[in-house]
Amino acid sequence: MTTALVTNDATALGILAAILGFVFYTNSSEHPFWQKFYRFVPALLLCYFLPSLLNTFGIVDGHSSKLYFVASRYLLPACLVLLILSVDLKAILSLGPKALVMFLTGTFGIVIGGPVALLLMSLVDPSLTGGHGPDAVWRGMTTLAGSWIGGGANQAAMKEVYEVGGNIFSVMVTVDVIVANIWMAVLLFLAANAKTIDAKTGADTRAIDALRHKVETYHAENARIPSLRDLMLIVAIGFGVTGIAHMCADWLAPFFSEHYPWTEKYSLTSSFFWLVVIVTTIGLALSFTPLRHYEAAGASKVGSAFLYVLVATIGLHMDVTKIMDTPEYFLLGIIWMIVHAGLMLLVAKLIRAPLFYMAVGSQANVGGAASAPVVAAAFHPALAPVGVLLAVFGYALGTYMAWLCGQLLQVVASW
Repeated sequence: MTTALVTNDATALGILAAILGFVFYTNSSEHPFWQKFYRFVPALLLCYFLPSLLNTFGIVDGHSSKLYFVASRYLLPACLVLLILSVDLKAILSLGPKALVMFLTGTFGIVIGGPVALLLMSLVDPSLTGGHGPDAVWRGMTTLAGSWIGGGANQAAMKEVYEVGGNIFSVMVTVDVIVANIWMAVLLFLAANAKTIDAKTGADTRAIDALRHKVETYHAENARIPSLRDLMLIVAIGFGVTGIAHMCADWLAPFFSEHYPWTEKYSLTSSFFWLVVIVTTIGLALSFTPLRHYEAAGASKVGSAFLYVLVATIGLHMDVTKIMDTPEYFLLGIIWMIVHAGLMLLVAKLIRAPLFYMAVGSQANVGGAASAPVVAAAFHPALAPVGVLLAVFGYALGTYMAWLCGQLLQVVASW
């Protein structure tokens, strides 16, 4: 077993911080090279891609590192609170039903994409539909459906429901990480070119533009240089709510697991589910209080800093060389994702939905609460709560839709 060059998480965190600093420094540089470079390569995508090289080339072992766990359990909840703190809920609701339509289209694309991918790949490699035991390919694909519609809890639920074997499950986890991260990279690239794409497709972006304008006007009229007191109170709000959410989640998840085990299909036995729901709820509640005015002191900027650290730790899980280990399974996952993406682009074109709805609707399915706000914030920090709300909805739908996908996969495999 190869040992990574850097095994100390403190050192790895320092490297990630240096990468983020480098990206932000060069992104604001007046040098012609960097200005031209960032015209084609989004800064956020680079914050995600460069850490993946650390994992790919064995400098840091992203899977043994605890950085992602820390970022997703501590920085992500604090980030969500600070981004939601100043949210105008009425303005978000005024975005209309297209966001929900695109989210449900994404779910449907995952449900039918799996069977379509298996059917197409079976024409090339019939052995993919030949297995009937616990390590049958279709069984492993059900866990992928659970992850790509809901999240980890839904993925685990499908493993139990369809009695998925350990070998195919481990392969599908790898496919999940690689394909989902490649798709996230594509969405981040598209987000950087959203205005051009929306102009070409004739999308109606008035509601999004109005929300963005409202937030920018508020910043222009109320922004102030933050004092140390402001920054400490912002940190207190973010991590204080995170602490409360963890305390509640640590009680609620075992309670439902012990007394209502059947609620596992709704993700109610998952502490991460409760963590996201609670910080979102408290954040929305605080947005109706005077604490929302801390946005003027830079609450969302502090939240965004946490978010970029999270992005870097997500990238640390990416290892593109793994694609070569079992190429047929990755091709299966890529075809699946193409069906999902193609359907979303078609519906977005038909209803003239902005790219934002397509990107966030997709990531709320495929990536869940850990990455949907990342994609949403790539458009504007004020839009991050939309990604969170849709991702939470995905947890609720995940088990049902993944189960349906499993039934369709079983039909294809038995042909």
